Amino acid sequence: MSLPVLVAIVVLGIALSVAAVHFTGGSKEATLAGADQVLGRFAEDFPDEMAVTVCLTTDAKTAFLDIGRGRIGIVHGIGDCFLTRIVTAADAAVSEPDETNTILMRLTDFTWKGGRFRFANTADARALLKALEPRDTSSAREAA
Repeated sequence: MSLPVLVAIVVLGIALSVAAVHFTGGSKEATLAGADQVLGRFAEDFPDEMAVTVCLTTDAKTAFLDIGRGRIGIVHGIGDCFLTRIVTAADAAVSEPDETNTILMRLTDFTWKGGRFRFANTADARALLKALEPRDTSSAREAA
């Protein structure tokens, strides 16, 4: 077999493989349809946690759930799957919202470092900051 024919067969084979993956859903990106889907997806990984509020980002790829006691739950779309985490103030550094209601969150988790998240309004961004405020849980404060 000549080299040009072999190259053409290989290129065609790769192109067909990429097309097959794409058309069978391999390039689909996960998005969150609403609070009910977020709560259901979070409950799959953390069935004992109850969310107080749910705030979705404007691109519907990330949701933040206030689960109380200075903790938030995160549901984030990566590819066609969802990543879920519980984060405390010690686990995250969060910037103040800018004029576009965007915050920057950096996590200490080496598997996912966080990112930029844009909210529909300033209230949602501030709710996330409030949920992550450090809490004094020392027994000395409770005794006082």
